[in-house]
Amino acid sequence: MNSVPPLRRSVSRLFSAGLAAALLLSLSGCAGFWGQRRHHEASSVVQFLYPDKMPFVQPEIPTLRLPLRVGVAFVPSGSRGFTPIEAGFTEQQKTELMRQVAGQFKALPFVQAIEIIPATYLRPGGGFENLDQLRAMLGIDVIALIAYDQAQTSTDTEASLAYWTIVGAYVIPAQAQATHTLMEAVVYDIPSRSLLFRAPGTSTVKGHATLIRNSAELRKDSARSFTEAAAQMTTNLAAELELFKVRAKEEPHTVKIEHKPGYTGGGSLDAGFALLLLVVLGTAAVRQLRRSNRP
Repeated sequence: MNSVPPLRRSVSRLFSAGLAAALLLSLSGCAGFWGQRRHHEASSVVQFLYPDKMPFVQPEIPTLRLPLRVGVAFVPSGSRGFTPIEAGFTEQQKTELMRQVAGQFKALPFVQAIEIIPATYLRPGGGFENLDQLRAMLGIDVIALIAYDQAQTSTDTEASLAYWTIVGAYVIPAQAQATHTLMEAVVYDIPSRSLLFRAPGTSTVKGHATLIRNSAELRKDSARSFTEAAAQMTTNLAAELELFKVRAKEEPHTVKIEHKPGYTGGGSLDAGFALLLLVVLGTAAVRQLRRSNRP
């Protein structure tokens, strides 16, 4: 059996070690390149209503003519930053969220109709002029504009060095991730340019992932953070509707209530809410009575 000369074995070992070192450095360099990733996706109510430093529009005291026609729309968005990531908040999710918001308004007895407005109807920086066009086209009086801001970062951590494992020619570092999302619904009376109320929602999702799975994990975190922020926003929206009802009753100088021709509803927003409350309490009482009569 022929043996490999010592010199050849040494050269072979040096070559293998050099190749492994080169691969390691190459992959380490790759990890350094990918070591810090940022993604920022946002839409802004302020930039939509006041583009290019347009002067602030002085709002008037809103006059709500019942029953109301309400529109729900997402403010046009854009992406900026480095290393774009597939959007975690899909158009399907946006539509579902708009339906939830619309449902909260539709439950109010003084709301006549809800219009879910397609994204193509709003243009970036359209401002109140764009809202006036929607009002003329769809007949809406009030609009709920939904906006969001999500920032994602992914950075190599000191702990990632301990997680480095060499499997063949691959080095897999761990990375720390953070996804922060702010979402809000702002409700405007279009004719008066007056902000009636707003409802925010926030979410922070943190985690770790390997370099190879980093993009997939960031997409999942993005979707999760959007979902959490949206859920909090809709909860806060219900509370803000209640507060607006109280404000309309206790501070009549902040909002005027009128009736459209032919409308025979209650004389105020509070009357509408009172009617809704009576229906809910009555339904609950009937259910309780049925339970008590069961054998």
